Amino acid sequence: MTKIHATAVVDPSAQLGEDVEIGPFCVVGGDVQLGDRVKLRSHVSVDGHTVLGEGCDVHPFAALGGAPQHLGYKGEPTRLEIGAGTVIRESVTMNRGTANGDAVTRIGKNGFFMAYSHVAHDCIVGDGVVFANSATLAGHCHVGDGVIIGGLSAVHQHCRIGTGAIVGGVSGVAKDVIPFGSVLGARAELGGLNIIGLKRRGYDRQAIHDVRSAYRMIFSGSGTLQDRAHLAEEAFKGSELVQLIVDFLKSGSGRAFCTPRDLE
Repeated sequence: MTKIHATAVVDPSAQLGEDVEIGPFCVVGGDVQLGDRVKLRSHVSVDGHTVLGEGCDVHPFAALGGAPQHLGYKGEPTRLEIGAGTVIRESVTMNRGTANGDAVTRIGKNGFFMAYSHVAHDCIVGDGVVFANSATLAGHCHVGDGVIIGGLSAVHQHCRIGTGAIVGGVSGVAKDVIPFGSVLGARAELGGLNIIGLKRRGYDRQAIHDVRSAYRMIFSGSGTLQDRAHLAEEAFKGSELVQLIVDFLKSGSGRAFCTPRDLE
């Protein structure tokens, strides 16, 4: 049974699933869709063309689906989509897309967004991510599945963070981060691979050994980064992890890549 607190303001046009709970002083706009068992705990604002998948749990003072913080935005009907099972803690902000982007900001399922984290317009975020307190994405970022972004860290617009990567706390990421990369610093540099993340995903000892060897080949030696990536691809044919990194490097966004300090 849907429960709406007497102090909540819910537009009659909003689409509410089964067993939705809307707590005190929440505001839900007319173009909003809340899936089954969504819980808005209190003082939550959900605006614009925003969809929350089933089982999302939104904590006080979160603001979802607000207009993009972009000077070129002229009120076009853009969207925010949040996947099922996502936990959104206090004062998190997530903005809709822009017409000159993909017109949508998309968050995957089962994410965990800690207090004051922010997802800007036109970002595409994968499944199972963790954003620590005050982790922030600028516009047009792409974040892969299982990424962890540490507290007080910021990602520059148009950056890509590959699957399984980890960004240390208080870091500024201005370049693309390879899948399962581990980066840290005011101008984040690659410090190695997220070995713990690889083990948690069930990769065996040989797979991890191969990707570590390929990492050394890619980020040291002569030739360009792309040349070394091609050599690693040839040397480790059949390695899913190595191919994942090589494909990421080949499909560059136009930005540079985070690399180890000794390559700068």
